[in-house]
Amino acid sequence: MTTYLQRFNATPETQRWPLVRDWIFNEALPFFAELRADRPVLAMPEVTLAAGFNDCIDILRRHDLFSVALYKPKQGDYWMAQDDTAIHWREKSIMRAILDFEELPDIRTFVGTKAASLLAAANGSIDAVGGLTRAVPLALVQERFGFTHSDAAEMSRWSYWNQIDAFWNQPFDVLAWPDPAKIVQEREAANLAMVVYLAALVAIREGEVKLGAAGHDSVSRLVRLSQSGGVTFDIKRVILNVGGLLIGAVETTSHAVVNALQFLLSRPDILPQARAAAHSDDAAAIDGYVYEALRFRPAFPYFFRTVEQDTVLGRGTPHEAPVTKGTTVLAVTQSAMFDPVALPHPDDFDPGRGPGNQFHFGYGLHECLGRAIAAVMIPEIVRQALRLNGLTADAVDCKGGPVPESWAWHWG
Repeated sequence: MTTYLQRFNATPETQRWPLVRDWIFNEALPFFAELRADRPVLAMPEVTLAAGFNDCIDILRRHDLFSVALYKPKQGDYWMAQDDTAIHWREKSIMRAILDFEELPDIRTFVGTKAASLLAAANGSIDAVGGLTRAVPLALVQERFGFTHSDAAEMSRWSYWNQIDAFWNQPFDVLAWPDPAKIVQEREAANLAMVVYLAALVAIREGEVKLGAAGHDSVSRLVRLSQSGGVTFDIKRVILNVGGLLIGAVETTSHAVVNALQFLLSRPDILPQARAAAHSDDAAAIDGYVYEALRFRPAFPYFFRTVEQDTVLGRGTPHEAPVTKGTTVLAVTQSAMFDPVALPHPDDFDPGRGPGNQFHFGYGLHECLGRAIAAVMIPEIVRQALRLNGLTADAVDCKGGPVPESWAWHWG
């Protein structure tokens, strides 16, 4: 039987990336194991893959060498599309400050109550994506972040097209789409509608703040800060960052919840223990099962960066390889989370493993802004699902795209 690399070497150069991309999404773990052992830096004209833990850490930590330049055409002047700039540091700090750590227990309670109520109302049958995994973070955005008088379906559309265009419609993804330009158009149309809503929302909050009638939701906090003059943060920047709250909250949460549940439901050796943890009085008892499941099946198998100056990957190893300025590199973090350099017995499912040396929320300067909230929201939605009696699930339907779009559940 031929190995992955033998098949790769025998494939014409122009057809190698489509072949590798298919392996990443359909045969990830055995393919990555071979890469780590025999060719941890895999170069192609479109992208260069880095499969080892140390290289992934280096890529995500060294924003001076490996930038997020590919974000800018999708996200414009948003801080996430910048590396070491004043806007990035100031606005990411602001957004972290208004997403209070102290509120995490209340947020988990809100998420659990909302998920349980949606499942109870479904009466034994639900499209889990539309009715749960997207619906819960949408409710969080509406009720706790302050997106009042909003339409959940419209908000989902705004989040969806921004996520699809930024993270799944890059130049190296062109093979995956019949019409990449159509996705850009959908994102631009979604943003026009979103800005109209957000401008009106922020204007209302401005009036409430001036009258001393504003609440403590995230939008109100941002408006108060802007009006204080204490930092450089005008209303245009407020609107941009409020939009980021929505875009970052919904689709990635949904994808992670689906992947974790799909993995746990497929493992009869693990599922009974996970269900027992879900029924525990300690809500956090399920967390290790969820994050270990996401190690095996993450929402994002890699993070992409642009090489800003000639450098090398695999420095000091027999696999040291040069990468030139302008190269797109994929830090294949799914592979890195199975590297024995980083984790003991990485092929074992260990719910007590803990979060160290993992990449569920990224790493380095561009670590996920909402890491703390997602870290309780994702496992709590999974927890409520695993408490259902007799849950059965059809195959996840991605409708030809990269993210879960529909998932039929039944229970009795």
